[in-house]
Amino acid sequence: MLRGVDLSGKRILVTGGASGLGAAAVRSLVRAGALVTITVRNGHGASDVPDGVRLASLDLADLASVRTFVEGWDGVVDVVVANAGVMAVPELRRSQAGWELQLATNFLGHFALITGLRGALAAAREPRVVIVSSGAQLRAGVDLDDLNFERRPYDPWQAYAQSKTADVLLAVGAARRWADDGIVANALAPGFILTNIQRHVPKETLRALGVMDESGAPVTPDFYKSPEQGAATTVLLAGSPLVSGVTGAYFEDNQESPVVEGGPDVATGVARWSIDLETADALWNMALAAVRS
Repeated sequence: MLRGVDLSGKRILVTGGASGLGAAAVRSLVRAGALVTITVRNGHGASDVPDGVRLASLDLADLASVRTFVEGWDGVVDVVVANAGVMAVPELRRSQAGWELQLATNFLGHFALITGLRGALAAAREPRVVIVSSGAQLRAGVDLDDLNFERRPYDPWQAYAQSKTADVLLAVGAARRWADDGIVANALAPGFILTNIQRHVPKETLRALGVMDESGAPVTPDFYKSPEQGAATTVLLAGSPLVSGVTGAYFEDNQESPVVEGGPDVATGVARWSIDLETADALWNMALAAVRS
């Protein structure tokens, strides 16, 4: 994706950049000359960091941690890659702010980070926000009346899907609000990849999906991508001149996706509910109130 692209001097922030998809993206960005900062929670997974990469502590589920990180950031940031996340937390858990944990981590923490760094982004020459969503956004919209499963039964996959839809809506909201600052914001689905994000998924579910054998050993189906293949779209949106000026879009397999009706049998595309402008505005306002409280 970045062959022949020179990112020398570009300051790029990647959340969850020490493993999996994030680490694959970081390696590519570093090879192109970027100055990369990666965030990890409590130092977890920080053993294999490329030379020259700055490591910073950040807990996205803790708004105080995000605030501390933002206040400590010095200078411009050319690109923010919102990559970190959690998947299918088996029981209902809430952040200190009272948000369901997957929504708090995957969406609200990144919202606080990106809005907190808006000034640093606006000061860059061609600022970009890249948000790693998921094809799970095809499975559920955002329930604005019960974001945090206070009235409906908690379902780990429904909660994950909602958080990934919220990620696309975050890109839509930022693109609408920050165009005058020159900031572009896009979301993406990396596809199926085996990484440590599946750590909460029960073994019986992994076996049913064909990614674990009876002995508990991982199995990679033919249609799964490597971390490098999965990170390709992230890298495209973070650094390629091919998408300069593109904003408010959703990509998969290095292409902008068509709008589709979401549902259980839909495999590709961006769900209409994931780019709904009224929902994006309402969610933005709810997140802003939570961050300011």
